[in-house]
Amino acid sequence: MRCQARAWQAARLEWKADLERWKAENERFKAASRDARKRGETPAVSDPGPPPTGFALLPWLLMGMGAFANLLQGRTPDPLVGGLGLFAFNTLYIYVTFRSFDRARREEPRTRVALLLMGLLTTGLAVGYGGNWLMFFPLLGLATGAALRGPWLGRSGILLAVYAAALSGVRGDWSDATNIGYATFLSTMVTAAILGLSEAVRELRAAREELARRAVEEERARFSRDLHDLLGHTLSVIVVKSEAARRLAPRDMDAALGQITDIESVGRQALTEIREAVTGYREGSLATELDRARSALTAAGVEPVFRRSGTALAPQTEALLGWVVREAVTNVIRHSDAGRCEIAVTGTAERVRLTVTDDGSGTPVSRSAPGIGGTGLTGLTERLAAAGGSLTAGPAPRGGFTVTAELPLVAQEPAAARPTAPDPS
Repeated sequence: MRCQARAWQAARLEWKADLERWKAENERFKAASRDARKRGETPAVSDPGPPPTGFALLPWLLMGMGAFANLLQGRTPDPLVGGLGLFAFNTLYIYVTFRSFDRARREEPRTRVALLLMGLLTTGLAVGYGGNWLMFFPLLGLATGAALRGPWLGRSGILLAVYAAALSGVRGDWSDATNIGYATFLSTMVTAAILGLSEAVRELRAAREELARRAVEEERARFSRDLHDLLGHTLSVIVVKSEAARRLAPRDMDAALGQITDIESVGRQALTEIREAVTGYREGSLATELDRARSALTAAGVEPVFRRSGTALAPQTEALLGWVVREAVTNVIRHSDAGRCEIAVTGTAERVRLTVTDDGSGTPVSRSAPGIGGTGLTGLTERLAAAGGSLTAGPAPRGGFTVTAELPLVAQEPAAARPTAPDPS
């Protein structure tokens, strides 16, 4: 009895904790609903209500009031045995129903053993006393429906109903056997259906909230990645061209004004790209990025060499390769101290390869820290891997640094091999 009292106390504390969590969720739901109504919108979800617990099945114990009345009125032989049996049945009922609202505890062997003991006790009380004591079979059906939710539920419900009807007919009146069997089957199946639907609704709601949370995280990662790639390259170009304008201003004002005009153009283009990145509709062009790379490398005093051949590429492939060109050229300008940078795009029947090689110091560019996605080469590696490609970066065999990106080729239309772009230098 002390152990059972402690179990009831633990169940009560757990119920109170669930109730507090529901109150917090309910407050958040009401606040979201108020905000939605202020904006003239319909709330996205309805109030799920408090979480179901074993307390929802406790009122059904009133079905045993007839047996309890027989005990009080002295119409039950061996009232001590009957009283102990009634107490034991109620204890097992509460134990099984409270454990049935937790999937892990519901599937534990001790729950099934308690349900089996409950069935044996119900059989003993029905055979020994009959009459009102037969109403314990529908209560047994309630506990069975709460504890057994799976492929064995239908068979268990039918067998339990037939067993209750047969035992009621043997012990009492056959006219009541049908009612007892029907009530037992109905309580078993209805309880399992209601609790199963309630659990499924809550799981679906939790899954929807998890999907929404992941969508927000992915959008944040996309936004931070795009901003890094956009601003890192743009600011590097602006710095390089500003230094070039400062050097040219004392000797050649027209050339310095040309660099300043380029800075203005780069800044305006950066504003447009940032707006597009925020809305998520930006699709980069490889040709545009190559032109920008040529301008940035020339301003930084690095000789650009471009080679391109192969079929026409899909917009998604061009956008990914454009990001690689942007990041690699930014690293060449910032870190390599190179005098020459070669960018080659070659396509085969199945894949396209982009290679960016410089003749600088060959010092590897540090990647972002573990757990911080969406920056530098780490962000590009993740992007290409998601598209079925790969990215490698490291010192070149003949000196310098090489970045190589490969992607599956999704050609739009067959195109002739493109000639090597002339070097403006």
